[in-house]
Amino acid sequence: MKILVVEDDPNLGMLVSDFLSLNGWDVSLKVNGKEALDEVQANRYDLVVMDVMMPVMDGFTAAEKMRGLKINTPIIFLTARSQPDDVLKGFQVGGDDYVNKPFEMEELVARIKAIHNRVSGGVSVEFDKPVPVGKYQFDYVNRKLFLDGNSQKLTTKECDLLKLLVEHKNRVLDRDEALNDIWGSVTYYNGRSMDVYVTKLRKHLKEDPELSIINVHGQGFKLLENSNETAV
Repeated sequence: MKILVVEDDPNLGMLVSDFLSLNGWDVSLKVNGKEALDEVQANRYDLVVMDVMMPVMDGFTAAEKMRGLKINTPIIFLTARSQPDDVLKGFQVGGDDYVNKPFEMEELVARIKAIHNRVSGGVSVEFDKPVPVGKYQFDYVNRKLFLDGNSQKLTTKECDLLKLLVEHKNRVLDRDEALNDIWGSVTYYNGRSMDVYVTKLRKHLKEDPELSIINVHGQGFKLLENSNETAV
């Protein structure tokens, strides 16, 4: 993997870079979001490990600009900001994971490997039988959601949209991809219709607090499963 580390603390930046290099990865180091943005436009990277609070341009702004440029390189944020609003903001601007300072290097390596495995293929989901989605069981064939013995009937579009979200779980589902797959074309009215169905799915999944569907600005939607991912 080719990894870009973005950290304004020179000691921590070198420490992280050296440790990741010891794992056999090709690592570059930049010291602010502006340098990171220029770098990912000029060179291809497999992953970005980026601090949030930095001079010139902070990590959230840099990530949002990357996504606006359709640069979909996975991003792990490193930060001491761990309030729920900060974590949610990180995911909304296009982050893939969130690691609190101070952290163990082994934890960061594990998260990098997990994201790399997920993005490079991961495990395909078979929908010929019910699949777990948080506390729910999703029966795609019969268009139903099950929870604690109760069932919720889904419309065809709700079912197809949830299927796409599950296939992209913890990753961004591109808005245009979903529109083309389910609605057949990318138009303003189809986009508004999809927004309505996303709202409906949020209501269907509201009984599980560890599940959420978030908007990723300029890209699409992300189904987040497991509170450990949203709370780290």
